[in-house]
Amino acid sequence: MNKIRISAVSYTNTKPFLYGLQHSAIINDIDLSLNMPADCAQKLIDDKADIGLIPVAATLSLPQWEIISAYCIGAVGAVNSVFIFSNCDIKDVRTIQLDPQSRSSNNLARVLLKNFWQIAPELVTNAEDYGTSADTYTAFVQIGDRTFGKADKYPFVYDLSAEWQKFTGLPFVFAAWIANKPIPEDFIKDFNNALRHGLAHRTELLKELPHRADFDLEDYLMHRLDFDLTEDKKKALYLFLDYIKAL
Repeated sequence: MNKIRISAVSYTNTKPFLYGLQHSAIINDIDLSLNMPADCAQKLIDDKADIGLIPVAATLSLPQWEIISAYCIGAVGAVNSVFIFSNCDIKDVRTIQLDPQSRSSNNLARVLLKNFWQIAPELVTNAEDYGTSADTYTAFVQIGDRTFGKADKYPFVYDLSAEWQKFTGLPFVFAAWIANKPIPEDFIKDFNNALRHGLAHRTELLKELPHRADFDLEDYLMHRLDFDLTEDKKKALYLFLDYIKAL
């Protein structure tokens, strides 16, 4: 049997899943690659992967897609790794630099700007001074490990998962395990068992991760992230896609 090609995000939030895959027999049946979120999605779009842990917004670029796991990268309230960092109140922001590594979080920012904060700042892609602008009225979207330790470095910090919950009353799904073609049921069962194994061994995983004085990794992996793809998260996922389509 040909190995199932799997692309996964390479951030800390994915490490429980990677731990499960790498410590289960399924590792012999897969070709696993680690990528930035946008690249992970592109692999699925280009059919260079069969399954991807992809930003949910990227499903809109797939002619065929299916959620194949009961697990996701999600949060109920603040996630502590997806932010808008700003030198002024969000209502006064004139320019927002988008994150070059993200799709879903940039779209989440767009949805919140239009529908929740009801403002229309200029949105800049691939800003030359991304994340370093000293302009009072310029903010930037940033996700993942690059945000660790930054929350106390800006006067105005907006956790986009928390802001989404204020807006909708729902949790948020940043990335889900998506297939672009039918996957054998036996494989899906083994795949979910491997992911479950990784989540059950987060304590062991944390011992392998380097200590950070500026960020609580245990709180992040055990409490901030919420990995179960619940019915409320599915509802939020499809609602988010509807908001993106209406942008």
